[in-house]
Amino acid sequence: MRILLDECVPRPLRRDLATHDVRTVQEMGWVGLENGELLHEMTDAGFDVFLTVDQNLRYQQNLREACVAVVVLMAVSNKLSDLAPLMPRTVAALAKIRPGESVEITGQADS
Repeated sequence: MRILLDECVPRPLRRDLATHDVRTVQEMGWVGLENGELLHEMTDAGFDVFLTVDQNLRYQQNLREACVAVVVLMAVSNKLSDLAPLMPRTVAALAKIRPGESVEITGQADS
């Protein structure tokens, strides 16, 4: 699975996704792109999942049309120390997510 980490997601989180092909927005040269354009570039480049902390993206963009899945990490901040505990649930969600879907990953067991 090809995963793109958003600009505001700490790069060290990619260690928890070692079984996937993970790139960052920075590596792809897409820093500063608006969400719609970013999703278009992702689709053209063959990415499957966008990993972000942007809680509004799925409401602002047509994910089904973009043919990418979105995983939203929801924590008190985008610091590595706040997001790292969410990674086991993120990895589990990646095994189930399909194009056009979005999932929120929180520290809560019922989310």
